[in-house]
Amino acid sequence: MILTSCGSPVKNEKLTELQDAKAQLERNIAMYDETWKRFFEGETSIVNSERFQEDVVVVTAQGDIVGIEATKNYYLNFLTGFSNQEFTILEVVGQGDRLVKHWNFKGTHDGDFFGVPATGKKVDVSGVTLVQMKDGKIAAEQDYMDFLAFYKQLGLL
Repeated sequence: MILTSCGSPVKNEKLTELQDAKAQLERNIAMYDETWKRFFEGETSIVNSERFQEDVVVVTAQGDIVGIEATKNYYLNFLTGFSNQEFTILEVVGQGDRLVKHWNFKGTHDGDFFGVPATGKKVDVSGVTLVQMKDGKIAAEQDYMDFLAFYKQLGLL
């Protein structure tokens, strides 16, 4: 008895490529999700070269933040500016090396937040982050949220 494959080598290669891409996407999502959950639980050392490209970029309206330490310091504002903060990742989806994180942030503004002195106000804001991965590491992020609602909640508008 002789068994032969019904698929052509080209179809088998494509199937293998798709399976590999799906597996990489799943690894990227799991690592990304774990990284930010641990960071907002206070494990700030998780922002490191094992998880981030050395030249990681955080795109902001005020200019790009570049490098691992600068990225960590940027996001530390959320930990130092708010007590009883809750950062919830609602969903992370992706395709290829691109991810989209849907998140919610709650907390009491009782510390300095990007130069804004404490207001004592509570915030509850949702947004999304566009993410670029490279070689299984975070290469770039850009956050989008309703800043008008955020500033109103802080009593600044």
